[in-house]
Amino acid sequence: MTEIGKRIRIDRIMNRNTKRTVIVPMDHGITIGPIKGLIDMKESINQVADGGANAVLLHKGIIGAGYRGYGRDIGLIMHLSGSTILGPDPNDKVPVAEVEEAIKLGADAVSIHINVGSKTEPQQLTMLGHTAKICDEWGVPLLAMMYPRGEKIKDQFDVEVVKHAARIGAELGADIIKTNYTRTLDSFREVVKGCPVPVVMAGGPKTKTNEEFCKMVYDSIQAGGSGIAAGRNVFQHEHPPKMIRVLSGIVHEDLEVEATLRKYMK
Repeated sequence: MTEIGKRIRIDRIMNRNTKRTVIVPMDHGITIGPIKGLIDMKESINQVADGGANAVLLHKGIIGAGYRGYGRDIGLIMHLSGSTILGPDPNDKVPVAEVEEAIKLGADAVSIHINVGSKTEPQQLTMLGHTAKICDEWGVPLLAMMYPRGEKIKDQFDVEVVKHAARIGAELGADIIKTNYTRTLDSFREVVKGCPVPVVMAGGPKTKTNEEFCKMVYDSIQAGGSGIAAGRNVFQHEHPPKMIRVLSGIVHEDLEVEATLRKYMK
């Protein structure tokens, strides 16, 4: 029965027809504080919901305050781990919430951040494995943010470390993987091929132009990726609803970059 629950909930965060997703992570408040685009959470969530995003990703306190689209139909992913840039090791992600709390708050899925290669990698992998077990017991989908970060990681966008990180998430029970784009279509195809569950491209730092960002998203889809999880490139955009429509054009309509920008960025 829990398998049925997962399938029903995945339909809330991924398009049923394309099997792809446009997610807007808004969990930055713990890591770096109330940055531009995340001051008025009600307005920010409403904007991405109006644009047609499949889901937003939030921490429990923001969900508990009632910020879930205010009547808009949008999927909800609750984040279960965190760290701050003010702490002794920002790469040390620790558990800050439980799966059961997410269920009580009405979340459709949960997410967890793992920094592969960090000093506390063993504890973080334990956290991932335990969370996956609880998710299976309750029929809740698990999105694992798998990033190669640490002293031994010379380039966190290198295909060898990214595909390893993605595979770890799948091996330990995640249903969806979010990870770095590896700069080229062919290299990202290696990441997707080596991971038996859907791979969603991380949005990364804010880019200089819409075209630059959209080209990466387009190439990730052509490589077999299952969507985009973009934060700052969406909620810090001058027109977040338009940016969501542009991304949805690439992810769900298979539009090329120029075509989707021409159609939706007016």
